[in-house]
Amino acid sequence: MPEAMAAPKASNAGKNKGGAYVDRDKPAQIRFSNISAAKAVADAIRTSLGPKGMDKMLVELSKAQDIEAGDGTTSVVVIAGALLDACSKLLQKGIHPTIISESFQKAVDKGVEVLTAMSRPVQLSDRETLLNSATTSLCSKVVSQYSSLLAPMSVDAVMRVIEPATATSVDLQDIKIIKKLGGTIDDCELVDGLVLTQRVANTGVTRVEKAKIGLIQFCLSPPKTDMDNQIVVSDYAQMDRVLREERAYILNLVKQIKKAGCNVLLIQKSILRDALSDLALHFLNKMKIMVVKEIEREDIEFICKTIGTKPIAHIDHFTPEMLGTAELAEEVNLDGSGKLIKITGCSSPGKTVSIVVRGSNKLVIEEAERSIHDALCVIRCLVKKRALIAGGGAPEIELAVRLAEYSRTLGGMEAYCVRAYGDALEVIPSTLAENAGLNPISTVTELRNRHAQGDKMAGINVRKGGISNILEELVVQPLLVSISALTLATETVRSILKIDDVVNTR
Repeated sequence: MPEAMAAPKASNAGKNKGGAYVDRDKPAQIRFSNISAAKAVADAIRTSLGPKGMDKMLVELSKAQDIEAGDGTTSVVVIAGALLDACSKLLQKGIHPTIISESFQKAVDKGVEVLTAMSRPVQLSDRETLLNSATTSLCSKVVSQYSSLLAPMSVDAVMRVIEPATATSVDLQDIKIIKKLGGTIDDCELVDGLVLTQRVANTGVTRVEKAKIGLIQFCLSPPKTDMDNQIVVSDYAQMDRVLREERAYILNLVKQIKKAGCNVLLIQKSILRDALSDLALHFLNKMKIMVVKEIEREDIEFICKTIGTKPIAHIDHFTPEMLGTAELAEEVNLDGSGKLIKITGCSSPGKTVSIVVRGSNKLVIEEAERSIHDALCVIRCLVKKRALIAGGGAPEIELAVRLAEYSRTLGGMEAYCVRAYGDALEVIPSTLAENAGLNPISTVTELRNRHAQGDKMAGINVRKGGISNILEELVVQPLLVSISALTLATETVRSILKIDDVVNTR
């Protein structure tokens, strides 16, 4: 009889009070499917870590890292993948997701302490250190062989747009990167002033010394009425009068521009009508005023900040005090691959610089621009948090060793989870070794041994294919990059752990 009674009970086990069927295994399945999906992405990216890696592929997590630190985008995804792997093993052992999540938070808090303790402060006046950081960032890029040119350029660009003594961050909007096809990366240059890719509209005037620069947002062409209309001209006298009026109107505008002392005129792009008529160009040419048209709306703010001019929306406001001044405005010929306009020697310069990126094809230029951006971000990290840390897998191994020690002070499941967290971080040195063609197991074991003996700066020297004091090899990165990678990867893993169901949308 008891057997007969037990059967209906068992069939009821999967139902809740409302009679709906609940699958007990579903949360676990969902967790594992999320973890395996995220791990697949991390494994795909692993091959791109370090100077010998393939190139980057980005996901949301690395976008967050890109915004926060601007570098370490590959590392953050690889760390997240390793932590997810650890999660999956812990879940299979029957440890509750909440315990794993809280232990990981403890581990990351301890990890940030360890990283901060092993970092060393840096002064922004120490140019050598800044160059080493920028060079390390550029090492894993396609354009790494040009790091001796691009690293100093990035450091100089950042130092020119900030006040080193008081700055707490860098607005990268103040550093304009201009891409120009042609030449090689060796032709990249840093220009203290303004660079425009537009052409000079009137070929007669291509060089102006002691330039007075006006930036107008109105059109130098015959006015149009607000409504669509047609004028029927019945004889030549009327036609002549229309042309005369137009000529007088435009001449008046040009005279007012000349009267204010302007000799370089920048004209914002207009979508309503021609910003500049042929007649106006003819008059401006006669008055020896250099004209650059098609200035984009989004560039206006940067131009004004750089040369100290103000945008002029109406001819009545065209006065001498609205103009910017510069030593020289000229159109420069780039040995057969187009022209650029350079405005240099601004008398009241804002804190801005322009970097001209050259390259033989679009791919190279895009890559160079991305690499310069990463190098600028590394310097920005040092401005935000003025501390450096060794690279080459040293911080991760140090974390693994210290977290293993820390786990022994904890009890129960927590100790187990923190230990797993520390072990997971060994993926970075292991991947670096693998991508450099070394034996990952023996390299990581040797590293762990060196760190356990107190050699905090031991890291993988990819160039020499062995282990050495990584600070002496000048492989350094900002502390902010490592801390940000660790915290963001942990937050992402904790978020994935919290997902226990998926609602299918039709």
